[in-house]
Amino acid sequence: MIRRIIDFYRISANAEGSYPKGDKHSFDYYKWSTFLSATLGYGLYYVCRLSLNVVKKPIVNEGVFSETELGIIGSVLFFTYAIGKFTNGFLADRSNINRLMSTGLFISALVNLLLGFTSSFILFAVLWGLSGWFQSMGAASCVVGLSRWIPARKRGSFYGFWSASHNIGEALTFILIAAIVSLLGWRYGFIGAGLIGLLGAVIVWKFFHDTPGSKGYETAITETRKDKSADYNAAQKKVLLMPAVWILALSSAFMYISRYAVNSWGVFYLETQKGYSTMDASLIISISSVCGIVGTMFSGLISDKFFRGKRNMPVLIFGLMNVIALSLFLLVPGVHFWIDVFAMILFGLGIGALICYLGGLMAVDIAPRNASGAALGVVGIASYIGAGFQDIMSGLLIEGNKELVNGVDVYDFTYINWFWIGSAVLSVLFALFVWNTKNEEV
Repeated sequence: MIRRIIDFYRISANAEGSYPKGDKHSFDYYKWSTFLSATLGYGLYYVCRLSLNVVKKPIVNEGVFSETELGIIGSVLFFTYAIGKFTNGFLADRSNINRLMSTGLFISALVNLLLGFTSSFILFAVLWGLSGWFQSMGAASCVVGLSRWIPARKRGSFYGFWSASHNIGEALTFILIAAIVSLLGWRYGFIGAGLIGLLGAVIVWKFFHDTPGSKGYETAITETRKDKSADYNAAQKKVLLMPAVWILALSSAFMYISRYAVNSWGVFYLETQKGYSTMDASLIISISSVCGIVGTMFSGLISDKFFRGKRNMPVLIFGLMNVIALSLFLLVPGVHFWIDVFAMILFGLGIGALICYLGGLMAVDIAPRNASGAALGVVGIASYIGAGFQDIMSGLLIEGNKELVNGVDVYDFTYINWFWIGSAVLSVLFALFVWNTKNEEV
């Protein structure tokens, strides 16, 4: 049984017969099919991952879970996702990525459907944690797919456009799922996310392709024989021994604290601190997701075209933009709709680019080509440990600084604001330590 499972997920064998090297039209179809399905499919992964963030206030209002319990539940997904992203990053280099990515989205969708029918804290946490493990199959599969089908000289641009899938998923969640919750209640938010995820699994299964060799092509790119024949074990071992990869992982971890502070608690913050409705708060947060699409899509293109493929200066620029955005959002007293909107525009542009650079591309740039999944795994485990730590700390700090005044819960966000902003600052500082790091092949 185990052998059959291993064989099912094993990397595809090369198609028999001669390789149609000159059939550029056919090859381009498979390349673009893989790229576009990876972008849409991973966006729908995010709908299944962020559904909890839209329903937190209704769940607290109904007395189903407290803020601390929601923080623990959210952190369980991040921790299982972190471990899964590390292990599945290494496995994806050797796997049939079509089957791996389809499986992850299918199970995650089923979990969302089940969550719409439970109110047990333990069961909720277990299911959400299970979803985190299967969610980790998505990014690794996509990045390995880009490495297999896209040449290095264009990888930054394609990676940037693919990274917009994060923001597509966030926008869909904060608009579509929020509308469902407002109309039908929080349980239907999970059910809606689950149905969308099932549709995404079908799209990935149909259009996301494993290797060029499985379609009759010798290779996607003619680069170096050394890169083509490098041993997986040696390449992945080298990734683990590269200090620059681990420094980037720390930088990404602090960036993810600030990122998921807004994604996980932004709606809650606007509702409790500034008095917005669930729909209005979700729409304001969704602005960051929409702008993030722009920031992410053009991040790789900007570094490729204007900085000759170097990511250091863009990281500094967008990192400072992230710090400024959070300061405007959290530290300006009073309710100012347009300041909140402007802050989310800056935050979306900044975090969207940083997800591309710090969340994977810079590590992939300096890692051996056939260990791109491993590089993403190292960055991923650190990133989502940071995100999980954020959810626990945020939940504790929010509930711990809550007072009941005239029958109304009043929150003091002073400490949590500095926690979120300080993390953004540390992310920038760590990124400066790898300013001149370059790729060194095995």
